[in-house]
Amino acid sequence: RPSGAGQPMPEEGPECPGPEEPCGRGGRRLRTAFSAEQISTLESSFQRQQYLGAAERRQLAGRMRLSEVQIKTWFQNRRMKLKRQL
Repeated sequence: RPSGAGQPMPEEGPECPGPEEPCGRGGRRLRTAFSAEQISTLESSFQRQQYLGAAERRQLAGRMRLSEVQIKTWFQNRRMKLKRQL
């Protein structure tokens, strides 16, 4: 698992229009490699509140330099992980 210096993996290639849009014909984005600091921030937010509203998601995304979609997906995956553990 590659470690970025606090940033997600670069997702733009020659044929990729941007991080929010799928690349190439497969239509799938590359997996985001969250830094340890980002995971820590996301986990502490999750401990306080398992569901984020639009305002909280926007604020967290801006603070962490991630997209709102990445934050939303992380929270969905984290809730599913919690459900499997219970």
